[in-house]
Amino acid sequence: MADSLVIVESPAKAKTIGKYLGSKYIVKASMGHIRDLPKSQIGVEVKNNFEPKYITIRGKGSILKEIKDAAKRVKNVYLAADPDREGEAIAWHLAHYLDLEVGEPCRVVFNEITKQAVKDAFKNPRPINLDLVNAQQARRILDRLVGYKISPLLWKKVKKGLSAGRVQSVTVKMIYDREHEINEFIPEEYWSITAQLLAGTTAFEAKFHAMNKDKKELHTEAEVQVILDSILNADFLVSEVKEKERLRNPSAPFITSTLQQEAARKLNFRAAKTMSVAQQLYEGIDLGKEGTVGLITYMRTDSTRISPIAQEEAKEFIIQKYGPSYAPETPRVYSKKAVNAQEAHEAIRPSSVLREPDEVKSFLTKDQHRLYKLVWERFVSSQMTSAILDTMTIDFAVGDATFRSVGSKMKFPGFMKIYVEGNDDGTTDEDRLLPPLKEGNKVEKTDILPKQHFTQPPPRYTEARLVRALEEMGIGRPSTYAPTLETVQKRGYVALEEKKFIPTELGELVIELMIEFFPEILDVAFTAQMEEELDNVGEGKENWVKVLETFYETFEKRLEFAEEEMKEIEIKDEVSDELCEKCEMPMVYKMGRFGKFLACSGFPNCRNTKPIIKDIGVTCPKCKEGHIVERRSKKGRVFFGCNLYPGCDFVSWDRPVDKPCPQCGSMLIQKTNKSGTHIQCVECDFKEEKEDLDEAAE
Repeated sequence: MADSLVIVESPAKAKTIGKYLGSKYIVKASMGHIRDLPKSQIGVEVKNNFEPKYITIRGKGSILKEIKDAAKRVKNVYLAADPDREGEAIAWHLAHYLDLEVGEPCRVVFNEITKQAVKDAFKNPRPINLDLVNAQQARRILDRLVGYKISPLLWKKVKKGLSAGRVQSVTVKMIYDREHEINEFIPEEYWSITAQLLAGTTAFEAKFHAMNKDKKELHTEAEVQVILDSILNADFLVSEVKEKERLRNPSAPFITSTLQQEAARKLNFRAAKTMSVAQQLYEGIDLGKEGTVGLITYMRTDSTRISPIAQEEAKEFIIQKYGPSYAPETPRVYSKKAVNAQEAHEAIRPSSVLREPDEVKSFLTKDQHRLYKLVWERFVSSQMTSAILDTMTIDFAVGDATFRSVGSKMKFPGFMKIYVEGNDDGTTDEDRLLPPLKEGNKVEKTDILPKQHFTQPPPRYTEARLVRALEEMGIGRPSTYAPTLETVQKRGYVALEEKKFIPTELGELVIELMIEFFPEILDVAFTAQMEEELDNVGEGKENWVKVLETFYETFEKRLEFAEEEMKEIEIKDEVSDELCEKCEMPMVYKMGRFGKFLACSGFPNCRNTKPIIKDIGVTCPKCKEGHIVERRSKKGRVFFGCNLYPGCDFVSWDRPVDKPCPQCGSMLIQKTNKSGTHIQCVECDFKEEKEDLDEAAE
């Protein structure tokens, strides 16, 4: 007979811990929050110390009745929502609904859903932490005030359906600012000179480095020609050889933001997908005979701390699997990287390193396995020794010029044996072996290659870059990144083009109004300061009502000013040259979450829409009559097809190139991966760097 009720958020979590606790416990799921502010009104009494008006979330009636009936039949009720502010708030709302004393030890938290962790947690229940509840409540009210006060103003002055948010507006502003940086960027010319050299049978490169031993940058073709003339008949003589050993340290185990970044780089996962799959791994996977187990620790965290028990298990595993030289003498400790990182949680790690990815692969979906493998490899590598690289720098005296060649080779792989962190530029770490040369040696010059370059503007934000920037600036918290990125796209403020964010015309209009009337909301420093104050509330250092009062005092004045001074703006749809094939009304350009599309101007009487077709200037390789156009799938993914479809059914995920393969005459496609962009044949092994192909075309 059960004598205790345990309430968690999800059925998956309930199923997992129910197996661990046994028949004396009833485990129910609240399905997330049970109370919230009403959607139909602001729900905050500003003049009454910002008293929130909570209501039961629609659809939760039957769930709450089931929970209340179960609570009447037991002696003890335990609230086991997730170990963060949202989980603390869910526990507080449940306690209020069930008439539990918040000062009683009814709160149970665990960082991983394993049998031992769950049983240990139930031995040490604690009271609900009201400081954490107040921090969550203050954030919720703050976001409600911003959203529900500014949004109606935008509806009135600009367009129905617009919204503004404390974090989402700053995010759009960052994308807006980056686009303006790109548009205002003035490229600067610079040149490089690369020498193709040969020492015995070893071919390698050296680049121009200095003139008369002073480092020199080349800005014009005239400067390059002076160098070329001076070294025309000069020999390449080794003037200096430097060799040294370099250590490369592993990356820290994942926190929420770095997991989202790396999953974007290596797995091509959107932030929302990463968090969804991570939630599944955390809540529990049925591993057959072993039963249901949570494979990773809690995935919303900004701490890189690791428990001593997990570190010891990792050390023993590394020694057994890879040898003693791969385990450091003392456990690695990583400093917190995130601004205002909370150290209550651990980093994201496997609940046990003994569950190797390939051993549990058969129980996981493809996405679950890929993400688990990423978490496992990152954690294990973070507990390994540093990699040791031998680096060599060779300077060549060529007349009065100096050319330099830099190479490295792996001496000991250390952590790199299993994992190397990705980067946003797509470059990879490769060994560049140089011949064993000594001072005075002469090498053969096979070619000299001068090349013109232009400086590039700052890159647009990918999801990975944007999450990293938000984290570094202290904007938002781990749980907010994924929903924020989804929201700004759904609202039509930004669009994704080639996996990079660009602001839409609507987004630019809203941001420009916000800059004029609500500059504090868009100020990165101000937003980061608000996050710090909310953290202080969670730590019991500040009063949540005082924090809201200080914010609202200025905000209210801004609202009054905007109400009087903001002019009404009429947004007119841009009319295209195309007519609707259903009603013959003009088609107009609209902006969706995946960019612009065409819609009938007769809406709502006619709801016809169609994509904007972009011709890429390539003849269809299948029918030889049509042209290849860029299209988007229903999920927004770009693909390429013939414009004569359905007459010709040619499609390709990769961009075709308007040039046949020089080896076999088949179609060439453009591929982009970690090492950059290149051209390759779909049939034979022909491969060419895109830069080389572009130059040949010129």
